Amino acid sequence: MAKVTPLSSTAVKQALSNSKVKESHANGKVHKLRDGDGLHLRIRPNGSMSWVLDYVQPFAKKRISISFGTYPEVSLAQARKKRTEAKELIAQDIDPKEHRDDKHREQTLAAKHTLKSVATDWFEIKKTTIAENTATSLWRKFENHVFPKLGHRPIDKILAPEAIEALKPLAAKGNLETTGKIIGHLNNVMNHAVNTGILHHNPLSGIRSAFQTPKATNMATIRPHELGKLMSDISYASIKLVTRCLLEWQLHTMTRPSESAKAQWSEIDFENKLWTIPAERMKMRLEHKVPLTPQTIEILARLKPISGDREHLFTSYMNHNTHCNVESANKALSRMGYKNKLVAHGLRALASTTLNEQGFDPDVIEAALSHVDKNEVRRAYNRAEYLERRRVLMCWWSEHIANSLNGNIDFSARINHLKVIGGSS
Repeated sequence: MAKVTPLSSTAVKQALSNSKVKESHANGKVHKLRDGDGLHLRIRPNGSMSWVLDYVQPFAKKRISISFGTYPEVSLAQARKKRTEAKELIAQDIDPKEHRDDKHREQTLAAKHTLKSVATDWFEIKKTTIAENTATSLWRKFENHVFPKLGHRPIDKILAPEAIEALKPLAAKGNLETTGKIIGHLNNVMNHAVNTGILHHNPLSGIRSAFQTPKATNMATIRPHELGKLMSDISYASIKLVTRCLLEWQLHTMTRPSESAKAQWSEIDFENKLWTIPAERMKMRLEHKVPLTPQTIEILARLKPISGDREHLFTSYMNHNTHCNVESANKALSRMGYKNKLVAHGLRALASTTLNEQGFDPDVIEAALSHVDKNEVRRAYNRAEYLERRRVLMCWWSEHIANSLNGNIDFSARINHLKVIGGSS
C-alpha cells in the first residue's frame, strides 16, 4: 500500500477546488482526502465535508468507520487528536464507536433523569407503603427544601457539597430533625437511582455527618395521675361537640390522630363491636381492628345525630362532606392550656404508660397500639390471638378513663374484676 502524505491545513481549506475532487463530484461520487492511519476527509458532491476514521473492530475484526464531525467545525488538528484517542481505545480492545455511543446514551439519560423526576418515580412506590398524611408531609419537604435548588439538576451531577449547601439554610434555622429526615429521603432516592441503573453509586451516602444530630424528644404527654384533670378540662372546655368527641374517641381507642380524624361510619361494626381501620389509612399499611367499649359506643351515639348521615364520624365544620382537620385535636389541646405539655399523639403514650404500670401484657398493649411485630409469624399469631384479650384491656382502659373524672381509680379491684370476665391480661 502506497504511503499516504499527511494533509496540510491549506490542502483542507482548498479541498473543494482540488481537481481530483471536482472530477469525483462531476461523476456524482464522494471523494476522500486521506491524512493517513485511517483518517480521511470525506467530501460529498453537495460540498459538505466530514472527518472519518476507518478501523478494524476489536475481537470482531470487522472494518467499520466512525465520524469525528464536519469541517470546518472540527479542524484538522482536532480530527487528528480524536484519531489518537480512538487508537488508544482500540489498543485496549475497546471499540471507539461503541464507547462513544454508550457515553452518549448515559448523557442523554442523565439529562432526562433530574432529581425531581427520579424522586417522583421513587415516591410513587414509597407512598403505597406509608400513611397518606405521612406521604403528603414527605413530599412537601421535597417541594419546600429540595426541589427549589436541586430539582432541575441531572441526578448524576449532584454531589455531596451541592446537597449540603442546599440544606444548610434549613439546618441553620434549628430544624435539625427535618433536615435529618430529608437527608434520609434523599439517600433513598439516590439508592433508587442506583438500583434502577441510573447511577453507579450514591454520592450522598455520607452527608448526614455534615450536620448536627438532633436531640431525641418524646411526644409531649402527661403522667397517668393527671388523666382526671385532663378529662375535667375536656368536659369544661369551650370547644365544639365534634372536637370533644374526637378527643375522647382517640383517648379511648388509643389510635393515631389521623386514624381517628378520618374514621368512617362504614368501618364500624355495631353487631360485633369492632372498628376496622383499613390498611391504607394505617401507618404500617396493615388493617387494624379496635374493640369498641360501652364508652366508645356512647360516643358514637352522641355523634349519630350530627354525622350519622355523612361518610365520616368527625365531619369538618366548614364542609360536612369531608372529615375534620387531622390537627383539630392538637389545636383543641393547645387552646385548653396543654401547649408543650400534651399533644394528641401523646394520648397513646399516656395509655401505654398506664397499662404497662398496671401489669397488662406488653404484647397485648403493643397490639392495641397497632405497633407491628417484626417477626411475621409472631405478628400473624398475635393479630388472631390477642383480639379478645385486647377487648378486655380496652374495656379496662375505657372504665379507667370514665372513673378518673370522679377520682375512682381502684386499679387492683378493677383489673381483678376484668380478669374474671375476660381472661388473663
